[in-house]
Amino acid sequence: MRDCLFLVADKNMEGMLKGFFSREGFHRALGCGRFDFNPREDLKVAHGQSDPGLYTKANEFLQPYASSHRHAVVVVDAEWGGSPGEDTISQRLNEHLVNAGWLDDSGCAVVIAPELENWVWQDSPHVCSALGFENTFAALRADLETKGFWQPNEAKPVRPKEAVEWVLRQSRKGRSSAIYQQLAMRVTARGCTDPAFLTLKDALLRWFPLAE
Repeated sequence: MRDCLFLVADKNMEGMLKGFFSREGFHRALGCGRFDFNPREDLKVAHGQSDPGLYTKANEFLQPYASSHRHAVVVVDAEWGGSPGEDTISQRLNEHLVNAGWLDDSGCAVVIAPELENWVWQDSPHVCSALGFENTFAALRADLETKGFWQPNEAKPVRPKEAVEWVLRQSRKGRSSAIYQQLAMRVTARGCTDPAFLTLKDALLRWFPLAE
């Protein structure tokens, strides 16, 4: 049996998780015990479905792996056309996990509000490098505040995806999953307070505790 399956809605999510879980000693950044991760076997994209497709049909994508993986995580954005909201999405995805065979807290739904780009924004020079911004993070934030993407005294931009897209337009850099993978490989996870990330972290801590 493999340790954990990660089912995601799109290639950018795939890049983010692949980058993070491919880091040497990624478990130490989470504070959990070591577990095996192979992106070819343990990271799957619901091609052609995106977030609403996983909301309605995640169990169909999950079922083939119920006999091969002890645990499963489904990751989607909370914001999309017709979204019923973060709580309803989470409840539905957890139902899909149970229906597909992951019972008794062996599966976990991770719903990122409003969207994946919320995980991009951390005070780090690696963010500037990945987005092609040739200055300090403080200068980047100041530009985003001037343009209205980031409010003073807020930890994250109100519109994180639009903020990423604006910076990429300024640097004439195309948006791709490679950017998310590069970020996840370099930016520290310590101190991240995003609720969706903490949901993922808490699940992995329960499933893979540190050896006593």
